[in-house]
Amino acid sequence: MSPMNQGEWGMACGIPQGQHGCVTLAHGEGGRVSRALIRDRIIAKLQERSVQLLFDAADVGAFAENIAVTTDSYVVSPIFFAGGDIGSLAVYGTVNDLAMAGATPMFLTLALILEEGFPLETLDRVIDSVARSALECDVKIVAGDTKVVPKGAADGVFINTTGIGRFQQPRMPGSRQITPGDSLIFSASIARHGLAILDARESFGFSPSPATDSGPLHQIAEALRIGLGCELRSMRDATRGGVAAVLHEWAEDCGHAMWIDEAAVPLSASTRGICELLGLDPLFIANEGTFVAAVAPNRCSEALAILHRFSRSREACKVGEVRNRVVSPVVVRRVVGFDQPLDEPLGAMLPRIC
Repeated sequence: MSPMNQGEWGMACGIPQGQHGCVTLAHGEGGRVSRALIRDRIIAKLQERSVQLLFDAADVGAFAENIAVTTDSYVVSPIFFAGGDIGSLAVYGTVNDLAMAGATPMFLTLALILEEGFPLETLDRVIDSVARSALECDVKIVAGDTKVVPKGAADGVFINTTGIGRFQQPRMPGSRQITPGDSLIFSASIARHGLAILDARESFGFSPSPATDSGPLHQIAEALRIGLGCELRSMRDATRGGVAAVLHEWAEDCGHAMWIDEAAVPLSASTRGICELLGLDPLFIANEGTFVAAVAPNRCSEALAILHRFSRSREACKVGEVRNRVVSPVVVRRVVGFDQPLDEPLGAMLPRIC
């Protein structure tokens, strides 16, 4: 990992003085303290999942297949929440972006932006989580970077990742090929991640505490792709903006209307109760381990059978269908029995949820 300090904030001594157990500016200056941080607290924990981490560029070999590349940054607050943390979230989120595109995840890069004063013990917990999640997803962390910024210039730790994967055959047609009659499937109960972050941030004290759905989707996505072939039109993980954002994105891409039945939307009892209490619409709340799939209508039952084989998608169900557009790009039949347009989210209910 290349240990360089981020920018210039004036003249200041980076040598740690009385800050034992915390990240200091010296950890980002490229000297002995930097090397010790990277060697002992990062590489040592990632060793089994890493290749050439001390080089500026990793040689990951040649591939005959088409390569998929994605990148993302993770700035979630707080960094620990029920069922997850920023470390696992960074790995799962990147892996899922590749999986939703129809690619097999292979490699990740890991870049850390650390705030001066960040506890080293907390950093250890984050890196341990990264290592466990990478092992679970069978991906190698092949390159990385570490920066340290002065206190107040960040919020503890930010993580940036790049994911590399191989596109697999058959390739999904994509959202532009979604056609009227196609079935819309939610892979699991929705809105859990956003509510977990809300509860952790605001200390509402809900009992039981809502837990994130953050987790890997690559095996589920591969099973669907192999089982359905080109009749799996598209998949999309419903992160910021929730499932509403995905449906609007697809409606714009294909020019048709997405119609869903609110009564069919999978919700846990606690999610339903919290949303009713706070006046929130779960369709707009972020997820981190739940996706939307558009499937040819004659393969819907088969798609659900595949999804139900996995614990993470055991609640999967058909929630609607694609229709010819009349007025609104996305329509929801509310529980009262009336269809109404579903607005496109203008922004997230909470900032910094991933």
